[in-house]
Amino acid sequence: MDNDFKKKMHETLLKLKEEIINNLISENDSFKSLIEDIDPKDIVDIAADDIDRKMLETVSAHDIKRLKLIDAALSRIQNDRFGVCMKCGKKIPEERLEAIPYAVMCIACKTTDEKMNR
Repeated sequence: MDNDFKKKMHETLLKLKEEIINNLISENDSFKSLIEDIDPKDIVDIAADDIDRKMLETVSAHDIKRLKLIDAALSRIQNDRFGVCMKCGKKIPEERLEAIPYAVMCIACKTTDEKMNR
């Protein structure tokens, strides 16, 4: 996987994080007050910090899962493991990563996994 694509995915993942945090701020008064009480930081830095217990209580389970997946994908980019299926070890197609930048499995493994979990 070339560095330009990784850089593009890194930027996309950071934008996704920012969108989640901004949505939480606009939709949840408790979350908004927590963010306002934090020293002024870049919104992505806030999301990258360890999320404390109060923040976790205000965030939906779905958003927590997405934030964790995004953080894991960012970590995989740094560790040069981005785009590798965690199940079979094969390369995840760039088209899949463009659609789901935090994907951890190739389409074949994800399909098999979903069938087993039905």
